[in-house]
Amino acid sequence: MPAAPLLSPDEVEAGLRELPGWQLREGRLVKQFSCADFMDALAFVQRVAAPAEEQNHHPDVNIRWRDVTLSLWTHAAGGITGRDLRLARSIEEVAQAR
Repeated sequence: MPAAPLLSPDEVEAGLRELPGWQLREGRLVKQFSCADFMDALAFVQRVAAPAEEQNHHPDVNIRWRDVTLSLWTHAAGGITGRDLRLARSIEEVAQAR
């Protein structure tokens, strides 16, 4: 599958306006989610895995006790694409449902 096209800086900024709490850091979309405890953090990551698998697009995950930091970028394209914004929106739906 060919890499998705990179988004322009303006497109990334427009996408971020629709994603509260997400930031652009070092060329990636990043957000930290706080959970009740370590087990809740693991359960949250498990719930995020479902849309990631469906979209065949996977976040970088960092778990520190009850905090989960997710980082998105399209490795094959070398930056942020529409796939990243789509997965971020899906992750927000998962976070809202908990």
